[in-house]
Amino acid sequence: MSADDEARAVVRLLWRAHVAAETRRGPRQRLSVDDVVAVAVAMADRDGLAGLSVRTVSASLGVKPMSFYTYVPSKDALVALMVDAVAAEDEPFDSGEPFRARLTWIAESVRDELMRHPWLLEASSWRQVTGPNRLRRYERQLEQLVDTGLSDIGSDRVISTLTAFAVGNARETLDARRTPTESTLSDSQWWDIVGPALSDVMPQDDFPLAGRVGAHVGELFQAPGDPIGTFAFGLERLLDGIEAHATR
Repeated sequence: MSADDEARAVVRLLWRAHVAAETRRGPRQRLSVDDVVAVAVAMADRDGLAGLSVRTVSASLGVKPMSFYTYVPSKDALVALMVDAVAAEDEPFDSGEPFRARLTWIAESVRDELMRHPWLLEASSWRQVTGPNRLRRYERQLEQLVDTGLSDIGSDRVISTLTAFAVGNARETLDARRTPTESTLSDSQWWDIVGPALSDVMPQDDFPLAGRVGAHVGELFQAPGDPIGTFAFGLERLLDGIEAHATR
């Protein structure tokens, strides 16, 4: 299958509930595309995208790899279907809530999805074909901004900014969660070793500000940082700026 053909096939697969069913020749398939995607999402939640392959998904489904391709043309196509599938988990939000609460919902829903499905951070978000669930999410996000006086481009920029902030913080939070489980040391134990060791070798005169602030952060959080607190602080500052921009 050529790249052009695969791109068209992915669009039709994503929007399969909205296009006329095609007449297929041969024996009736015992699985559906939804079945394939559900198994792949469960595997990625457990093992990440690195552990996901046509062979591993096929084995979990109990079919041969060649049979897999009768449902989905490639792993890249499968990932596009998975990304859209998990977007269906979003809960609607009341557009009558205060502006700040609506902006908070946009950022928190993006971050929450990544925390539930960390493999999303491994999937490219650029030129990702839009499916009905992701488009419905975008529609709901835009609904929160429709009465703010923002232009169409301004509304998109607000959503993109909040999304980028949420994605960056989710990545740091997941790294912080993952590290203690992969190490024999807790964050506090790690800091108890690294903090004094750094003080012994770091010339204080060369790094007066970094040394003082870094030591304060380490002592306060007993870790390299505080991703959850950073999300709360950063989101409030972002909302301050967006609200000021919207009122202008």
